Amino acid sequence: MSLFGNDPVGLPNGFLYAPDFLTAGEEAELLSRFRELPFAPFDFHGYIAKRRIVEYGWEYDFGSRQASATQPIPEFLFPFRDRAASFAGIGPAEIVEAVVTEYPPGAPIGWHRDVPQFETIVGISLGSACRMRLKPYKAGGKIVAITLEPRSIYIMRGAARWNWQHSIPAGKELRYSVTFRTLRETKRTSVA
Repeated sequence: MSLFGNDPVGLPNGFLYAPDFLTAGEEAELLSRFRELPFAPFDFHGYIAKRRIVEYGWEYDFGSRQASATQPIPEFLFPFRDRAASFAGIGPAEIVEAVVTEYPPGAPIGWHRDVPQFETIVGISLGSACRMRLKPYKAGGKIVAITLEPRSIYIMRGAARWNWQHSIPAGKELRYSVTFRTLRETKRTSVA
């Protein structure tokens, strides 16, 4: 696997990417499973986004700004969670949340950082490619971008997680992602 961190394309420290993390067969298996999932509209402070999600392990309420326990991560995601954890250099049990997201054509994600209750972010892209853009969170700076190919994986932690924000422009084809997250240390302590 080729990894990209702070390299010639200018991606921030703490951002790692690898193409072909999944085989075509594994991708097809997951896409078939996704057709059976109870996707719900993504509600961001009363704005209903074009994408739909299913949350496992933890769910985040943007109204209360709180994360709370929800249905457990399903067994069919365990092999992918375990491999994603290995890729990230963490234990599988550290991954406490899995979000499956469906992006129909025309569904963007605006500039944001993931919610503060979570630490390491690991994403797997499926179905079609998308362009992920990153820019410094507070200070002005250059926007950098990477194409997330189908079956690829990325990690955001450290500076990439906390000092940069990211967005995904609207795509032309149906796309899915599985996002795994670990709890932030302060959150881990408070729920233990």
